Amino acid sequence: MRELRVIGLEPDGTHIVCADSESGERFRVPADDKLRAASRGDVARFGQIEIETESRIRPRDIQARIRAGATVEQVATEAGVSVKKIESFAHPVLLERSRAAEMAQAGHPVRENGPTVLTLAEIVGLAFRARGHNLDEAQWDAWRDDEGHWIAQLEWQAGRTRNAAHWRFQPDSHGGTIAPLDAAATDLIDPDFGRPLRGLAPIAAEDPHSPVLEAVIEAEVEEEMAESEPLEPGAMDSLFEEEDIVHPEDEEHQPKPAPQHQGAKDKRGKPSLPSWDDVLLGVRSSGRG
Repeated sequence: MRELRVIGLEPDGTHIVCADSESGERFRVPADDKLRAASRGDVARFGQIEIETESRIRPRDIQARIRAGATVEQVATEAGVSVKKIESFAHPVLLERSRAAEMAQAGHPVRENGPTVLTLAEIVGLAFRARGHNLDEAQWDAWRDDEGHWIAQLEWQAGRTRNAAHWRFQPDSHGGTIAPLDAAATDLIDPDFGRPLRGLAPIAAEDPHSPVLEAVIEAEVEEEMAESEPLEPGAMDSLFEEEDIVHPEDEEHQPKPAPQHQGAKDKRGKPSLPSWDDVLLGVRSSGRG
């Protein structure tokens, strides 16, 4: 690198005149703000001037884009400069976003009955454990929207899917309030998130009194009763006579009744009802078993 020395200033004061120490060749350098910042050792000011003169976006606009959620790489591409030149301006804003994300995690989601006692981070942690996710592997972020509100974001990986949930964070003296902005955010703060659906229970195949089987049996009985002739008053009383009752200890010795056919009569000449075994086995008195 050739070394130059300052030998003077042009009459109009716009340029500094320098000369090569060996050859005596003269050069001139613009006496602008960039040169002044460099001569003072003001690196921050020098970089700001460099961005203003070389890029298509001003430092203030760079910080506004970062505060709105853009990445350093995105802004560098837009400005047409290197990432390194953007980082110095983006750093304080990235710290601001990180602090806002921490505050949002300490906020309280608002439900129909008011703000929750637990914080957003605590509620989301419970939801993640219920779903088998690891909150430590998720990433929090925050930025300001066009209206100046802070938007908190949580991103996490589930299998091959990248998921994201967004809330609006309103800071206050009590930690701030949280409002969901999408379905994922709503699910994560739902008090029933991760719980099994109510009203559903496994059905044991060997249980003859399960809800589904009982419904089938009831339908069979109703159909048989509809096909049977009306009974006279008092006819049902005979079904509960002592001689017709089968005790558990005698049940295995009792012969099973044969399937009834349409028009069959009992010993009193009345239409016979289907036995319980007939109903269980799906045998109808009409012979359509």
